[in-house]
Amino acid sequence: MKMLKHCLALTVVASLVGCQATGEQYESDVFDASQVNTQQEAKTVKILTVSPTKIKVSNEKNKNAAMMVGGVLGALGGAALGAGKNTDTAIVGGVAGGGAGALAGSMVNDTTLVPGVLIGYSESGKIYTSAQVGRPCNFEVGGISLMVMTMSNETRIQPNATCPEPKKS
Repeated sequence: MKMLKHCLALTVVASLVGCQATGEQYESDVFDASQVNTQQEAKTVKILTVSPTKIKVSNEKNKNAAMMVGGVLGALGGAALGAGKNTDTAIVGGVAGGGAGALAGSMVNDTTLVPGVLIGYSESGKIYTSAQVGRPCNFEVGGISLMVMTMSNETRIQPNATCPEPKKS
């Protein structure tokens, strides 16, 4: 019984490890392969404000992966525990362990919050905002930045500053 608890705990941990989407693919300076070597409308804007915010992104791929890994690890653990008795017990243990592992993996959230910024900018005498995945240090208030428009209502304000390198300890 103690071994079963350890296997189930291992299944849960393995299912949940690394199951957070980073949102990196949504950063303003990341482009899809279909956007490379194509002309896109752009203009310059003056950044008025930069406020930290959170952006909700899909975590569905990681949830599905966690369910699969949890199911496989649970099935292997359950079968191994049940094999000590007989073949039928191994089969039942594998099925139960697989179900428990998949259930543990399904507890991973469908969405996750990633760091972002809400940028206030002026254009043609009007003030607008644009939410971007990124860090406040990527954008300089008062600075001019290039804004790329890839489709209707999608604005990608390009970073106009560099974040400091993390300090090494």
